[in-house]
Amino acid sequence: MTKPTFADQIRGLIQLTRWKEYVPFVVPLTILGALLAARPNGIALDLRLVAVTLANILAVAYAFMINDIEDAPDDARDPARAAKNPITSGRIGVRMGYAACRLVAAATLILYALGGVWVLVIGIGTLLLSHLYSWRPVRLKAWPVTDIVSHSLMLSGLLLLAGYFIYHNAPGIVWFVAAGATLVSVYGQLYNQLRDYDMDKAAGLYNTAIVLGEMNTRRAMYLSMGLAGVCLLAAITQGIFPLWLGLVLIVSLPVSMLFRTQGDMRGGGGVVVDASGAMQLQALFVVNCVMAVWLIETIVVQLHLLG
Repeated sequence: MTKPTFADQIRGLIQLTRWKEYVPFVVPLTILGALLAARPNGIALDLRLVAVTLANILAVAYAFMINDIEDAPDDARDPARAAKNPITSGRIGVRMGYAACRLVAAATLILYALGGVWVLVIGIGTLLLSHLYSWRPVRLKAWPVTDIVSHSLMLSGLLLLAGYFIYHNAPGIVWFVAAGATLVSVYGQLYNQLRDYDMDKAAGLYNTAIVLGEMNTRRAMYLSMGLAGVCLLAAITQGIFPLWLGLVLIVSLPVSMLFRTQGDMRGGGGVVVDASGAMQLQALFVVNCVMAVWLIETIVVQLHLLG
Protein backbone atom coordinates (compact mmCIF):
# COMPACT_ATOMS: atom_id res chain seq x y z
CA MET A 1 0.00 0.00 0.00
CA THR A 2 1.38 3.41 -0.99
CA LYS A 3 1.86 6.00 1.72
CA PRO A 4 -1.06 8.47 1.71
CA THR A 5 -0.22 12.02 0.69
CA PHE A 6 -0.86 15.03 2.91
CA ALA A 7 -3.97 15.84 0.86
CA ASP A 8 -5.19 12.27 1.32
CA GLN A 9 -4.72 12.57 5.08
CA ILE A 10 -6.66 15.83 5.21
CA ARG A 11 -9.48 14.26 3.22
CA GLY A 12 -9.30 11.25 5.53
CA LEU A 13 -9.66 13.43 8.63
CA ILE A 14 -12.68 15.21 7.11
CA GLN A 15 -14.15 11.84 6.18
CA LEU A 16 -13.58 10.63 9.76
CA THR A 17 -15.89 13.35 11.08
CA ARG A 18 -18.78 12.18 8.83
CA TRP A 19 -20.19 15.69 9.24
CA LYS A 20 -22.89 15.33 6.58
CA GLU A 21 -24.66 12.71 8.70
CA TYR A 22 -25.45 14.95 11.68
CA VAL A 23 -25.06 18.68 11.00
CA PRO A 24 -28.64 18.84 9.56
CA PHE A 25 -30.12 17.74 12.90
CA VAL A 26 -27.57 19.10 15.39
CA VAL A 27 -28.06 22.71 14.28
CA PRO A 28 -31.88 22.83 14.53
CA LEU A 29 -31.86 20.96 17.85
CA THR A 30 -29.48 23.50 19.38
CA ILE A 31 -31.40 26.45 17.99
CA LEU A 32 -34.68 24.97 19.23
CA GLY A 33 -33.33 24.71 22.76
CA ALA A 34 -32.05 28.28 22.67
CA LEU A 35 -35.30 29.74 21.32
CA LEU A 36 -37.40 27.88 23.88
CA ALA A 37 -35.29 29.51 26.60
CA ALA A 38 -34.74 32.99 25.20
CA ARG A 39 -38.12 33.94 23.72
CA PRO A 40 -40.42 33.39 26.76
CA ASN A 41 -37.94 35.07 29.08
CA GLY A 42 -37.27 38.12 26.91
CA ILE A 43 -33.59 37.29 26.48
CA ALA A 44 -31.80 38.34 23.31
CA LEU A 45 -29.88 35.78 21.31
CA ASP A 46 -26.15 36.42 21.14
CA LEU A 47 -22.89 34.86 19.98
CA ARG A 48 -23.05 32.26 22.73
CA LEU A 49 -25.57 30.43 20.55
CA VAL A 50 -23.02 30.27 17.74
CA ALA A 51 -20.36 28.94 20.14
CA VAL A 52 -22.61 26.24 21.60
CA THR A 53 -23.93 25.22 18.18
CA LEU A 54 -20.33 24.70 17.06
CA ALA A 55 -19.63 22.85 20.32
CA ASN A 56 -22.55 20.50 19.72
CA ILE A 57 -21.38 19.84 16.16
CA LEU A 58 -17.87 19.06 17.39
CA ALA A 59 -19.18 16.85 20.21
CA VAL A 60 -21.10 14.73 17.72
CA ALA A 61 -18.08 14.78 15.39
CA TYR A 62 -16.06 13.33 18.28
CA ALA A 63 -18.65 10.56 18.71
CA PHE A 64 -18.43 9.62 15.04
CA MET A 65 -14.64 9.87 14.97
CA ILE A 66 -14.02 7.65 17.98
CA ASN A 67 -16.61 5.22 16.66
CA ASP A 68 -14.79 4.77 13.34
CA ILE A 69 -11.43 4.42 15.08
CA GLU A 70 -12.67 1.77 17.50
CA ASP A 71 -14.70 -0.02 14.81
CA ALA A 72 -11.90 -0.12 12.22
CA PRO A 73 -11.09 -3.85 12.78
CA ASP A 74 -14.79 -4.76 12.45
CA ASP A 75 -15.33 -2.53 9.40
CA ALA A 76 -12.43 -4.23 7.64
CA ARG A 77 -14.60 -7.35 7.29
CA ASP A 78 -17.18 -5.53 5.16
CA PRO A 79 -16.03 -3.86 1.89
CA ALA A 80 -18.75 -1.17 1.99
CA ARG A 81 -17.96 -0.15 5.56
CA ALA A 82 -14.21 -0.36 4.94
CA ALA A 83 -14.49 2.12 2.09
CA LYS A 84 -16.29 4.63 4.33
CA ASN A 85 -13.83 4.30 7.23
CA PRO A 86 -10.59 6.26 6.58
CA ILE A 87 -8.77 4.23 9.24
CA THR A 88 -9.65 0.94 7.57
CA SER A 89 -8.95 2.26 4.07
CA GLY A 90 -5.52 3.47 5.17
CA ARG A 91 -5.97 7.17 4.51
CA ILE A 92 -5.01 8.01 8.09
CA GLY A 93 -3.48 6.03 10.93
CA VAL A 94 -4.97 5.25 14.32
CA ARG A 95 -2.53 7.58 16.10
CA MET A 96 -3.49 10.48 13.85
CA GLY A 97 -7.15 9.69 14.40
CA TYR A 98 -6.78 9.77 18.18
CA ALA A 99 -4.74 12.98 18.01
CA ALA A 100 -7.53 14.59 15.97
CA CYS A 101 -10.07 13.38 18.56
CA ARG A 102 -8.12 15.04 21.37
CA LEU A 103 -7.98 18.34 19.48
CA VAL A 104 -11.71 18.19 18.74
CA ALA A 105 -12.49 17.40 22.39
CA ALA A 106 -10.40 20.34 23.63
CA ALA A 107 -12.04 22.78 21.19
CA THR A 108 -15.46 21.41 22.12
CA LEU A 109 -14.98 22.03 25.84
CA ILE A 110 -13.70 25.56 25.25
CA LEU A 111 -16.76 26.38 23.16
CA TYR A 112 -19.13 24.82 25.70
CA ALA A 113 -17.50 26.89 28.46
CA LEU A 114 -18.46 30.06 26.56
CA GLY A 115 -22.10 29.07 27.10
CA GLY A 116 -21.83 29.04 30.88
CA VAL A 117 -21.30 26.55 33.69
CA TRP A 118 -24.43 24.48 33.11
CA VAL A 119 -23.74 24.25 29.38
CA LEU A 120 -20.21 23.08 30.14
CA VAL A 121 -21.55 20.40 32.49
CA ILE A 122 -23.96 19.18 29.79
CA GLY A 123 -21.14 19.29 27.26
CA ILE A 124 -18.83 17.21 29.44
CA GLY A 125 -21.61 14.65 29.82
CA THR A 126 -22.15 14.59 26.05
CA LEU A 127 -18.45 14.07 25.34
CA LEU A 128 -18.17 11.39 28.02
CA LEU A 129 -21.11 9.46 26.56
CA SER A 130 -19.67 9.92 23.07
CA HIS A 131 -16.42 8.33 24.19
CA LEU A 132 -17.84 5.49 26.26
CA TYR A 133 -20.36 4.62 23.56
CA SER A 134 -17.61 3.24 21.28
CA TRP A 135 -14.50 2.84 23.49
CA ARG A 136 -13.84 -0.90 23.60
CA PRO A 137 -13.11 -1.27 27.34
CA VAL A 138 -16.69 -0.05 27.99
CA ARG A 139 -18.48 0.09 24.62
CA LEU A 140 -21.99 1.07 25.67
CA LYS A 141 -23.24 0.38 22.16
CA ALA A 142 -22.48 -3.31 22.57
CA TRP A 143 -25.00 -3.74 25.39
CA PRO A 144 -28.80 -3.81 25.20
CA VAL A 145 -30.63 -0.73 26.57
CA THR A 146 -27.41 1.21 27.24
CA ASP A 147 -26.84 1.36 23.48
CA ILE A 148 -30.20 3.05 22.94
CA VAL A 149 -30.11 5.32 25.99
CA SER A 150 -26.58 6.63 25.44
CA HIS A 151 -27.08 7.11 21.70
CA SER A 152 -30.35 9.01 22.05
CA LEU A 153 -29.04 11.30 24.78
CA MET A 154 -25.75 12.24 23.15
CA LEU A 155 -27.31 12.74 19.70
CA SER A 156 -30.51 14.49 20.71
CA GLY A 157 -31.67 15.30 24.22
CA LEU A 158 -28.40 16.71 25.55
CA LEU A 159 -27.86 18.79 22.40
CA LEU A 160 -31.23 20.50 22.87
CA LEU A 161 -30.57 21.08 26.57
CA ALA A 162 -27.15 22.59 25.84
CA GLY A 163 -28.91 25.18 23.68
CA TYR A 164 -31.56 25.81 26.33
CA PHE A 165 -29.17 26.27 29.25
CA ILE A 166 -27.34 29.08 27.46
CA TYR A 167 -30.22 31.39 28.38
CA HIS A 168 -32.20 29.70 31.16
CA ASN A 169 -31.73 27.00 33.79
CA ALA A 170 -35.31 25.90 34.56
CA PRO A 171 -36.70 23.98 31.57
CA GLY A 172 -40.13 23.21 33.06
CA ILE A 173 -42.41 22.11 30.21
CA VAL A 174 -39.37 22.11 27.90
CA TRP A 175 -38.42 18.80 29.52
CA PHE A 176 -41.25 17.35 27.42
CA VAL A 177 -39.65 18.72 24.26
CA ALA A 178 -36.29 17.27 25.27
CA ALA A 179 -37.96 13.94 26.02
CA GLY A 180 -39.75 14.02 22.67
CA ALA A 181 -36.53 14.73 20.79
CA THR A 182 -34.78 11.94 22.70
CA LEU A 183 -37.56 9.48 21.86
CA VAL A 184 -37.30 10.37 18.17
CA SER A 185 -33.61 9.52 18.45
CA VAL A 186 -34.55 6.23 20.12
CA TYR A 187 -36.65 5.46 17.04
CA GLY A 188 -33.68 6.35 14.84
CA GLN A 189 -31.27 4.06 16.66
CA LEU A 190 -33.73 1.16 16.69
CA TYR A 191 -34.31 1.74 12.97
CA ASN A 192 -30.56 1.64 12.30
CA GLN A 193 -30.16 -1.52 14.36
CA LEU A 194 -33.03 -3.14 12.48
CA ARG A 195 -31.44 -2.15 9.18
CA ASP A 196 -28.14 -3.76 10.26
CA TYR A 197 -29.86 -6.67 12.01
CA ASP A 198 -28.52 -9.54 9.92
CA MET A 199 -24.98 -8.15 9.76
CA ASP A 200 -24.85 -7.42 13.50
CA LYS A 201 -26.26 -10.83 14.38
CA ALA A 202 -23.69 -12.54 12.18
CA ALA A 203 -20.96 -10.53 13.91
CA GLY A 204 -22.13 -11.78 17.30
CA LEU A 205 -23.30 -8.42 18.63
CA TYR A 206 -25.76 -8.26 21.52
CA ASN A 207 -27.56 -4.97 21.03
CA THR A 208 -31.17 -4.09 21.85
CA ALA A 209 -32.61 -5.09 18.47
CA ILE A 210 -31.03 -8.53 18.60
CA VAL A 211 -32.32 -9.08 22.13
CA LEU A 212 -35.85 -7.94 21.20
CA GLY A 213 -35.99 -9.61 17.82
CA GLU A 214 -37.08 -8.00 14.56
CA MET A 215 -40.82 -7.82 15.25
CA ASN A 216 -40.49 -6.41 18.77
CA THR A 217 -37.89 -3.92 17.56
CA ARG A 218 -40.40 -2.61 15.02
CA ARG A 219 -42.99 -2.29 17.76
CA ALA A 220 -40.50 -0.43 19.96
CA MET A 221 -39.73 1.93 17.05
CA TYR A 222 -43.35 2.87 16.59
CA LEU A 223 -43.94 3.10 20.33
CA SER A 224 -41.01 5.55 20.61
CA MET A 225 -42.48 7.74 17.87
CA GLY A 226 -45.90 7.60 19.49
CA LEU A 227 -44.53 8.63 22.89
CA ALA A 228 -42.49 11.38 21.21
CA GLY A 229 -45.72 12.68 19.68
CA VAL A 230 -47.43 12.67 23.08
CA CYS A 231 -44.54 14.62 24.63
CA LEU A 232 -44.54 17.22 21.87
CA LEU A 233 -48.33 17.54 21.98
CA ALA A 234 -48.14 18.16 25.73
CA ALA A 235 -45.62 20.94 25.09
CA ILE A 236 -47.66 22.44 22.25
CA THR A 237 -50.82 22.61 24.38
CA GLN A 238 -48.86 24.67 26.89
CA GLY A 239 -48.24 27.28 24.21
CA ILE A 240 -44.45 27.17 24.10
CA PHE A 241 -44.44 27.37 20.29
CA PRO A 242 -45.84 30.37 18.36
CA LEU A 243 -49.06 29.41 16.58
CA TRP A 244 -47.87 30.87 13.28
CA LEU A 245 -45.19 28.15 13.11
CA GLY A 246 -48.05 25.84 12.15
CA LEU A 247 -48.37 27.73 8.86
CA VAL A 248 -44.66 27.23 8.18
CA LEU A 249 -45.14 23.54 8.89
CA ILE A 250 -48.10 23.30 6.49
CA VAL A 251 -46.19 25.07 3.69
CA SER A 252 -42.95 23.12 4.15
CA LEU A 253 -44.64 19.69 4.06
CA PRO A 254 -45.58 19.74 0.34
CA VAL A 255 -42.29 21.43 -0.52
CA SER A 256 -40.42 18.56 1.16
CA MET A 257 -42.00 16.17 -1.35
CA LEU A 258 -39.91 17.79 -4.07
CA PHE A 259 -36.80 16.37 -2.40
CA ARG A 260 -37.97 12.78 -2.11
CA THR A 261 -35.24 10.15 -2.24
CA GLN A 262 -35.39 6.38 -2.25
CA GLY A 263 -33.07 5.92 0.73
CA ASP A 264 -33.16 6.88 4.39
CA MET A 265 -30.95 9.35 6.26
CA ARG A 266 -27.96 7.01 6.09
CA GLY A 267 -28.20 6.62 2.30
CA GLY A 268 -27.39 3.19 0.97
CA GLY A 269 -28.89 3.00 -2.47
CA GLY A 270 -32.56 2.96 -1.58
CA VAL A 271 -32.37 0.39 1.22
CA VAL A 272 -35.07 1.17 3.80
CA VAL A 273 -36.46 -0.85 6.67
CA ASP A 274 -40.03 0.38 6.31
CA ALA A 275 -42.09 3.31 5.04
CA SER A 276 -40.87 5.57 7.84
CA GLY A 277 -37.31 5.30 6.55
CA ALA A 278 -38.31 6.80 3.21
CA MET A 279 -39.76 9.84 5.02
CA GLN A 280 -36.77 10.60 7.25
CA LEU A 281 -35.11 13.11 4.93
CA GLN A 282 -38.41 14.88 4.29
CA ALA A 283 -39.05 15.16 8.03
CA LEU A 284 -35.56 16.58 8.54
CA PHE A 285 -36.17 19.11 5.77
CA VAL A 286 -39.41 20.25 7.41
CA VAL A 287 -37.76 20.60 10.84
CA ASN A 288 -34.95 22.70 9.36
CA CYS A 289 -37.42 24.93 7.51
CA VAL A 290 -39.49 25.56 10.63
CA MET A 291 -36.44 26.28 12.79
CA ALA A 292 -34.84 28.54 10.16
CA VAL A 293 -38.00 30.67 9.85
CA TRP A 294 -38.41 30.88 13.64
CA LEU A 295 -34.77 31.89 14.08
CA ILE A 296 -34.99 34.54 11.36
CA GLU A 297 -38.20 35.95 12.84
CA THR A 298 -36.60 36.10 16.28
CA ILE A 299 -33.52 37.92 14.98
CA VAL A 300 -35.63 40.39 12.99
CA VAL A 301 -37.77 41.19 16.05
CA GLN A 302 -34.64 41.51 18.18
CA LEU A 303 -32.99 43.91 15.75
CA HIS A 304 -36.20 45.96 15.51
CA LEU A 305 -36.35 46.32 19.30
CA LEU A 306 -32.70 47.30 19.44
CA GLY A 307 -33.21 49.79 16.64
